[in-house]
This record gives sequence, C-alpha cells and structure tokens, in this order.
Amino acid sequence: MNNENLLSIVREFGSPVYVYDAERIASQYNRLKEAFRDVEQLNINYAVKALSNISILKFLGSLGAGMDTVSIQEVLIAMEAGIPVNRIIYTPNGVSLDEIEKASGLGVQINIDNLSILEQFGTKHPEIPVCIRINPHVMAGGNTNISVGHIDSKFGISIHQLPHIERIVKNTGMHVNGIHMHTGSDILDIDVFLYASEILFETARHFDRLEFMDFGSGFKVPYKEGDIETNVDEMGKKLSSRFNEFCEEYGKQLTLAFEPGKFLVSEAGKFLVQVNVVKQTTSTVFAQVDSGFNHLIRPMLYGSQHEIENISNPSGRERFYSVVGYICETDTFANNRRIPEISEGDILSFSNAGAYCFSMSSNYNSRYRPAEVLWKDGKAHLIRKRETMEDLTRNQILIHP
Repeated sequence: MNNENLLSIVREFGSPVYVYDAERIASQYNRLKEAFRDVEQLNINYAVKALSNISILKFLGSLGAGMDTVSIQEVLIAMEAGIPVNRIIYTPNGVSLDEIEKASGLGVQINIDNLSILEQFGTKHPEIPVCIRINPHVMAGGNTNISVGHIDSKFGISIHQLPHIERIVKNTGMHVNGIHMHTGSDILDIDVFLYASEILFETARHFDRLEFMDFGSGFKVPYKEGDIETNVDEMGKKLSSRFNEFCEEYGKQLTLAFEPGKFLVSEAGKFLVQVNVVKQTTSTVFAQVDSGFNHLIRPMLYGSQHEIENISNPSGRERFYSVVGYICETDTFANNRRIPEISEGDILSFSNAGAYCFSMSSNYNSRYRPAEVLWKDGKAHLIRKRETMEDLTRNQILIHP
C-alpha cells in the first residue's frame, strides 16, 4: 500500500478516511504465531476494542484468531462477523451480573475479575466454566496511563486475595477452567513480564481443572523511527519454554492464550486528512486539517506520537508545522514537526492509526465520523460508510412546545 494507493482512496472515498492494510495485519498475526511455535496449543484472541469493524474481525477470524471482548456488544459484533462462540472470551470490568449472564447464555468463555461477581455467578451457575482474572501487581509497560497491573488498579482480583478466591470456589463448587492476567500496554521489560508470569503459574497450581492460561498482551509497537518495541521472538522463546515446563509439572497440556490488539492492527492503519488552511502566526505555522480529536484522540489523551507524512508532496523541502484540527477545542496532533512543505489541499497521512483510533472516535461538534477502507488483494474495499446528517439525528426525538 503506497502513497499513490492512499491518494486514490481519498479521491474515491473522500477525507478524512481510515485505511487498513490486510497484508500487514496478517504479517503481524503470523509473526506472533511463529514466535510461539514451540507451544502445542496456542490461542491468539484479538482484542476487539482496538478496532471493532466487522470486516476486520472476519479477516482476523479467517487467519485463525479468536476474539477477546469486553462488553456484551463486542460479543454480539464478533458473532455478527461470523466468529464461533467457542472462540470468543468475554473479559468485562465493572459490569452487572445480568450482563455477564447474558454473555454466558450466548455460550462464550466468561472471565471474571472481582470477588463479588465471582461468588454470585458461582452460586447461581456452578456448572458453567469460568476464567478468573488476577492482578499480579506487576507493571511490565512503560506508560502509567495504559498500565493495569498496579496495586490500585480497578482491573483483576488481587493476587493477595487468592485465599478468598479459593474459599468461593470451594463453597460454590464452581468450575474454574482458566487463569488470566494483563499487566498493561507497551511491555518494555520482558524479564518483568516473565516475573509476572511466574505469579500466574503459581496461582494456576491452586486449580486442578484448568484448560488454559491467558497472559494478556500489551506488546509494544514502534511509533517513530528508532522507537523500541517488544521483542516478541525473545518473549516467545522464553515463555514457551517455561509454559511447556509448567504443563509437565501440572500433568496436563494447557492452552497458552494471548489477547493482542495494538500489536495486530496498529501499524496496519493510516489516517488520511486534507489540509484546509495553512495559518502563519507570529511564532508558529499551523497546518489545519479536516479532522480533530473527534476522530483521533490518542495524541491529546495519551500524548502518543503518530508519524505524519505529506503524501501529496513527500519530497518537498521540510519545514516546521504544528498540525491541528478543526474542533472548537485545543486539538493538536503535533507541535513543531518537520514535514515536507504543506500547501492547502494537501493530503497528510498519520501512521499507526489502526488501534484505538476510529474505535475511540466521536461526533463532538456534531462532526461526522469518517469512512473506513480495507486495502486487500491490491484493492480498496469500503468497510464503513462516512456518516451523514441522518446518522447524527437518527435516535434523537424532536418535541414540540
């Protein structure tokens, strides 16, 4: 997928527009699968929240991926995409027992992360297999905004509450078939992750009917030139060896599961915008584009950096620009970034726009959410139409005085 392909997509579908490269998604999936080739039973469950378009889910399902869901709606979306229920795991946080029972009724794997719901569900449905989410109190990632393993996290049941879990399981007679953890995104230190894994292995010894162990995800991808990333090959080699050793100790071959989102789709995505105005102030040159944090909030919310390329003039003389949006708020995508000379009407391409970009978009300022396109087999396939005024008012009710 080159710049000419991207420009042709803008000409056909307009801007702003999200574009995803199917070949890159498949490459990342196969890369992770190859890293854990020494494990007999491996489940790669895609984190639907990263990018939930049903065409993306269907494509990943065709590669062999299962789905990691966090809401009843994501379960239904995965099913709409044709994913069998036995390849869907449901890992909510802070939802009602009623929602968990609805998901369970659909036949998906349930993953429970608090003592109260565990006891209630186990009392009512002791025959239904349940996975338990543990908080190991280990942070393997570098960004505290997206780390969920710290001691005050709302996610998971504290490893220090293991005696409480055992009491509930014994009293209810419930069937625990899986143990899960997630230390957070952007894993930087593999040894720290492996240390957290040892906590999960130790926890697993307390349950004799396990079928799988889910190690979460959070594999870091590079966002700029020279950026560090999780060494999945090294992690695969070390964790596979330890996992196989544990299965021998446990006396049963278990399934090793992961739930990657960003790793699979982030680098496959491009976000294309058009420059509305080039505005010179006393100290700054602004490139103002036909988008804002209503479409791409990550730079403002997390301070993330997305590489920006002027694909209309890729070899132009570089100048310093602050790329900003058209929202009536401060919506700065980049400050004083070196970009080939920008003119009004040029198309800018944001990299790493596959994960947590469209899925976190909104209609703020009553702007339409953009179209989505899948580049597959050398062709552009529209997988979501651009919204219209009808979409904005569809569920609104006009009352008359």
